[in-house]
Amino acid sequence: MRRTWNFWSEAAAMTGLLLCLSGTAAAQSAQGSQSGQGSQSQPPAQPSDKSKTPDVAPLTLDAAPPVNAEEDAAFKAFQAVPQSDANKKIETGEAFLQKYPESRYKSVVYGALTYAYVQIGQVQKMEEYGEKEIALMPNDVSTLALLAQTLPRSIRANTSPQDAAQMLTKAEQYSKQAIEITPTLPKPANLTDAAFESAKNQTLAMSHSGLGLVYVRRGKNAEAISELEAAVKIDPNPDPVNYYLLGMANKSTSHFDDAIAAFNKCAEMAGPLQAQCKSQADDTKKKSATELSAPK
Repeated sequence: MRRTWNFWSEAAAMTGLLLCLSGTAAAQSAQGSQSGQGSQSQPPAQPSDKSKTPDVAPLTLDAAPPVNAEEDAAFKAFQAVPQSDANKKIETGEAFLQKYPESRYKSVVYGALTYAYVQIGQVQKMEEYGEKEIALMPNDVSTLALLAQTLPRSIRANTSPQDAAQMLTKAEQYSKQAIEITPTLPKPANLTDAAFESAKNQTLAMSHSGLGLVYVRRGKNAEAISELEAAVKIDPNPDPVNYYLLGMANKSTSHFDDAIAAFNKCAEMAGPLQAQCKSQADDTKKKSATELSAPK
């Protein structure tokens, strides 16, 4: 399937809230352990055969090396760089990790760099830092969701079959992890119920979107439909890419009415997909006039 949209800013915007929240919580926890408090809201690493209900007990950082004043100041300088300035965020983050490779703040920096590299379209670097963050914090759902959505959308005509297969395998794993873990996360005390629910829905929408596209790329369009329907249903900021993919999956399975509805939703949204979705809606209408629709 050929795609012409640019999704980098969309993916970054959708994951920003939980990323900022997790970064703030981890930073506060690291600073708390420095003063002897030693607690944080990040859950512990899960075993490889994790149960259906992930353990979300707090993780302590008491064993981490002490933070010196210079490192603390460097981290605060990194935090002060707005996430919207991706290049500056990358420059200061890379410099911080080079100077303090074992810092207790490295999880926050990994997460922010993953996000920043998506913003500038460097998928390989995004994947590098995202995997470092997941290895350190397996329940970081914002990073899991960002990788889950971005990897399958990054496959191009010149991507080797081996690389494409590997990217899809990773995206499937990350999607399923995020979908499983997100509903179990405890609400931070400084968040309203509405803000927390919105952040979780953004994460779940990205995860279902990623899994849906994995299925589309594998030719499993029937399985893709349910995932993409979940993505558009819970997404607080509708993504035209998901409506386009949902339309294509329904069209390929001869669910013409559902395909037309999805394409029309996409065509209502301003952006690079608008004209393509309108064209697909028109083509599907013509197809439905000469072919039988499949039962749901």
